[in-house]
Amino acid sequence: MEKKTLGIYIHIPFCKDKCYYCDFVSFKNIENKANDYIDYLIKEIESKKWDEINQKYEITTVYIGGGTPSYINCEHIARILNTVRKHTNIYDAEITIEVNPGTVNEEKLITYKNAGVNRLSIGLQSTKNELLKQIGRIHTFEQFLETYNLAKNLGFKNINIDLMLGLPNQNVEDLKHSLEEVIKLNPNHISVYSLILEEETKLYDLVQKRKLELPSEEQERQMYWYVKNKLELSGYNHYEISNFSKKGFESKHNINCWNQEEYLGFGLAAHSYFENKRFSNIEKLDKYMSNIETGKIEKNVKIHEIQNEEDKKKEYMLLGLRKIEGISISKFKERFVDNPIYIFKDELSKLVEENLIEIDGDSIKLTSKGLDLANIVWEEFV
Repeated sequence: MEKKTLGIYIHIPFCKDKCYYCDFVSFKNIENKANDYIDYLIKEIESKKWDEINQKYEITTVYIGGGTPSYINCEHIARILNTVRKHTNIYDAEITIEVNPGTVNEEKLITYKNAGVNRLSIGLQSTKNELLKQIGRIHTFEQFLETYNLAKNLGFKNINIDLMLGLPNQNVEDLKHSLEEVIKLNPNHISVYSLILEEETKLYDLVQKRKLELPSEEQERQMYWYVKNKLELSGYNHYEISNFSKKGFESKHNINCWNQEEYLGFGLAAHSYFENKRFSNIEKLDKYMSNIETGKIEKNVKIHEIQNEEDKKKEYMLLGLRKIEGISISKFKERFVDNPIYIFKDELSKLVEENLIEIDGDSIKLTSKGLDLANIVWEEFV
C-alpha cells in the first residue's frame, strides 16, 4: 500500500516581544515557562500511536513556528526534533524553523543544522527601520543582514525571507527599496504577505485611534502587482498568492496544505488535519500543561470539523485556488472520481462569467482579476 503524505507542525508560543499586528497565540516575558512547556510538548508528541501512523503515512515536512522559535534555548529545538526522529523517519523531510533577527546567533544556527533543520524562514517584513519600529519588530535591517549572511555562511541554502506590504505609512517606493535589497541577496524563496489588520492587536488600536494610517486598497494592490512583476522578472516562480521561489525551492509544507494533505500539530493552539478531522489544541498555556501532567491530553483537543466527502471536495477547491497553477481537473477526478466541472457547474460558471477564474485545458485557476478578488472566489466553496 502506498503511504500517504503527513506533515508535522510544532508551535513555540514564546516571543521576546509581540509584534503589533500579531494575533497568533504567543506570549512575551514568560520564557521562564519554556523548560516546562517543552517537556510537556515532548510528552504530547510521544503520546501519539506512531506505529499505526508510520504504517500509513510518510512524514515529508516538519515546520516549527510560533511565536518566535529562535527565541528559546536552541537545545529545546534539538530535543523536539530528536523526539520526532525517534518515532518517525524524517531523514528526507523538509524541516523548517522560523527565525527572527535579534534572537538568533551562530551557536543556535549550528545547533539547528546539526538537529536536521534544512530550511530557515527569516522574518524581515521591511528594510526600512522606521517601518519596522512602527509595527513592533524588535530588529533592524542591519541585524537581519547579519542573520542572513551568517546562515548562508553556515551552509543553509534553503532560506525564505518574509516581507509585508500594506504596512502603515508604507508607500510603493518603500516596497521597491525592500524588494531590491532582498533580490540582491538572491534567496531561494520569498514570501510577501499583505497586512491583515486583526482586532485585539496593538496595530488595530493604533489605526482605529488614527495614530497610524494604512495605505489605500488601491495602493496596496499597486504594491502587490509591483512585487509580482518584479520577482517574476528576477527569476522567481510565483507559485501561490503570497509565495515566490527559485525552481525546486517551493515550500513543501505550504504546498501540502494547499493540496489538502494531512498534518499533525503539537503544542499550544496547534492545528491539525488528520483522518477527515480538523482540530486544534486549546489556547490556555497552564491548562495545556496541566492536562498533559495529569494524563488528560485528550482534554487539550477541540474538534472544529468532521468532514464528509462533499466538504472535502469544496475545501480542495478553496485551497487549490490559492495556487497560481490552480486545480488540476484530472487530479481532482483521481482523488474524488467526480469531475469538478460538473459538480461545481454553477459556481464555476458564475466565476468564469465574472472573469475571476479561467478553465484552461486541465486547470481551473485564478485570473489576474481573481488574484485581486481571491476572497470572493474562495467564498463560493465555503
